Amino acid sequence: MTDVLNQTLQTIFAENSAFYAERGFERRVGYGRKPALVVIDMANGWTRPGSPFSCGGMDTVIPANQALIAAFRAKGLPVVFTTTAYDVTAGEDTDMGLWARKVPLEAMKTGSWEAAIDDELAPRGGEFVILKKRASAFHGTNLSSMLKAMGVDTVVLTGVTASACVRHSTEDAIAEGFRPIVVREAVGDRIAGAIAWNLFDIDAKFGDVEPLDAALAYVARLG
Repeated sequence: MTDVLNQTLQTIFAENSAFYAERGFERRVGYGRKPALVVIDMANGWTRPGSPFSCGGMDTVIPANQALIAAFRAKGLPVVFTTTAYDVTAGEDTDMGLWARKVPLEAMKTGSWEAAIDDELAPRGGEFVILKKRASAFHGTNLSSMLKAMGVDTVVLTGVTASACVRHSTEDAIAEGFRPIVVREAVGDRIAGAIAWNLFDIDAKFGDVEPLDAALAYVARLG
């Protein structure tokens, strides 16, 4: 079923790419001079079974993230992790907002195992873990100002999910003046087709979707 769906989507994307190209879409923002790696919501609640938010494909997504993290660390470049969690998850007055009327945010409690970054991607000392309350890594956080203070002009985005937090973070990244690079193999989701569709649409309008090898080669070239 998944193979058939992917083949169907690729046929549709090929036609839509021609349509976009005729109208001047699918341009490239390109790589800049100083990137930061932003690993979005690769916490246990998304990477491990048993949570409402658990995603598939982690046997591919986790190794891809590990490779990127190692490459950024080797060059001394910024690595930022995000997780999404809430302090008050019961009663009328919570910090979950209206989003909790759509999805089970109460499963992501601040300080819980679910909200902790997966041990296979554990942050090191000097690396940042941003706690966010909304889909975008930029919304209501200090991520933009922090990266600008570091002289970052490019954000390499990975994590979950393609249809929500990665997508919204990409949209906000380009709005904040960063060059968004989304690494194809390092992005996951829960629903078949959600990854393919959202990466296609991101690449058409908001950022460059690049293969892992290209992203690693870019980092390797940096001084």
